Amino acid sequence: MFSRKTILILQGSPTIEKLMEISHHRILRIPGKITFPQLKRLQKSLKQNSINLLNYVKSLGYSDTLDQYELLKLGIFNQLNFFQLLAGILILCTCIFHYQFPAWACIVAGMPALINILVLYLNKRHLYETALIAYFIFQPLATSFIFINSINLGLDLYFILYGILAVFFLKDIGFMIFSICFSMVNFFILSVVLKQFIYQLENVNNFLYLVNEGVTIVFIFYGLYLIKKENTVYQSSILEKNTDLQHKNVQIQLQANKIRENASLLEKQKEELIELNALKNKMFSIISHDLKAPMYAMRNFFGEVQQNKMPARELKKMVPVVINDLNYTTSLMDNLLQWAKAQMQSHAVYPQKVDIGNAIEETLNLLRRQSENKQIVIESDSKEGVYGFMDKDMLNLVLRNLVSNAIKFTPQKGNIKIGVHENCTLVEVFVQDTGTGISPEALKKINSNDFYSTKGTASESGTGLGLKLCKEFMIRNGGQLYIESKPGKGSTFSFSLPKAVY
Repeated sequence: MFSRKTILILQGSPTIEKLMEISHHRILRIPGKITFPQLKRLQKSLKQNSINLLNYVKSLGYSDTLDQYELLKLGIFNQLNFFQLLAGILILCTCIFHYQFPAWACIVAGMPALINILVLYLNKRHLYETALIAYFIFQPLATSFIFINSINLGLDLYFILYGILAVFFLKDIGFMIFSICFSMVNFFILSVVLKQFIYQLENVNNFLYLVNEGVTIVFIFYGLYLIKKENTVYQSSILEKNTDLQHKNVQIQLQANKIRENASLLEKQKEELIELNALKNKMFSIISHDLKAPMYAMRNFFGEVQQNKMPARELKKMVPVVINDLNYTTSLMDNLLQWAKAQMQSHAVYPQKVDIGNAIEETLNLLRRQSENKQIVIESDSKEGVYGFMDKDMLNLVLRNLVSNAIKFTPQKGNIKIGVHENCTLVEVFVQDTGTGISPEALKKINSNDFYSTKGTASESGTGLGLKLCKEFMIRNGGQLYIESKPGKGSTFSFSLPKAVY
C-alpha cells in the first residue's frame, strides 16, 4: 500500500499542482491510497481498452458484401497499417528530438505514416481497391523519397515487407508482379547502389537505428504470422463447414433413401391394392355367378324331384350332371374358404413334417369318383417314407387343385401320373397328364399371376383361383410351382418344398 507522498517521490514529481492538473483532465486519477486490487483493475482496464482499440481497427471497412475470407484479409491489412502508423510516429519523434535532422527531413520522415492514415481512411469508406493502390504504390514511393533525400532511418527492409504483402493481398497478377518488382528495385538501388547518405540515424543514435531495423523485421514476421493465423482460422472454418455440410448431406441422403423406400412401399402397396381390388371383383363374380348358378340348378332339380314331376329315366340321366356340379361347387367353396383364411391370416403358416405319400393317397381317394366318371387312369409313383416340411392343409389344397385340374383337362380314358423325386434338401412332386395342354398365351397369363380359366374336356367349369392359391401357398412354404405344357400333348405341374429333417 502506497501513500500519495510516496508515489510523488517515486515519480520524481517536484510539485503536487502538476499531479492535480493531470487528475483534473481525467488522464489519471490516483486515490489517496492505491491497493493491489486497484492496480490489477487498472491493468485489466488498460488491457481491455487496448483490445477494444485493436478490434476497432481490424473492423474498419467491414461490410456484409464481403465474404469471410475477404473480411479476414481486410482485418490483417488494417492491423499492419495501424502498427506501421505507430512505427512511423516513433520514427517522426526520433527525427524531431534529434537536432541533427532539419525540419524538412522530419516532414519527409513522416510521409509513410500519412500513407498509413490514408489507407485506413479509404478502407473505412469501403474503397478497398483504392486503399491497396495507395499502400503498394505510394508507400514504397514515400519510403524511397526518404532515401532519395539522403536520409537513412533504417527502413530499407520495408521494401521486402511490401513485396511479401503484395503476394497475399493483391488479386490481380499483373499488379502483384509490378508491386513486387517495384519494391525490389527500390530496395536494390537504395540499399546496394546508393550507400552515401547525409542524414544517417545510425551515426546519430545507433540504438534507434537498430530499433527501426528490428521493428521492420518484426513487421515481416508479424505479417506472416497474421496471414498464417487467419488462414488457419479460415481453413478450420471451411473444414468445420464442410463437416457440417457432409453431416447434412448424410442426413439428406438418409431422408432421400427413406423417401425412396416409402415411395417404393407406396408403389408396392398401390400394386397390391390394385391386385386385391381385381381379386375382390373376381371373387364377387365367382360368388354371384359361378357359385350361384350351380346352386340354383341343384335347387330346381331337387324341387322337381320333390314334386315328382321328373321321370325316373330322366332323373338318372341328370345325376352325373348334378354330381359334376357338386364336385365343382365343393371344390370352389373349398378354394374360397382357403383364400379367405389366407387373406385374414396372411402370416399364419404352420410348417410340419408331412408324409408326402399319404397326402397323395388321401387326395386320390377324395377325387376318385371324379376320375372314374371320365374313365381316367391315375398312376401313383409316390414313395413311402418321403417327408416334406410344409403346412399340411396348404399341401392338401395344392395336391387337390393340381390333380383336379389334370382330371378336368384330360379327355375320356386318358392317363395321369403322380410321382415324387427327392434329393438331400428338396422334395419334388409332379402331376403329369395327357390332356389338351396349355397354349403359350394362356401359360403367360398363369405365370403372371392373372386369373385364367377355361372349360374342361367334359365342359367342366373353373375360376382360375385354384392355381393362384397353389402358387401363393408354395411361396409361403419356401417352395416353387412349375408348369410345363405343350398344346395337344398334355401338361406337367410340379412343385418343390423343403425336405424334412429326420
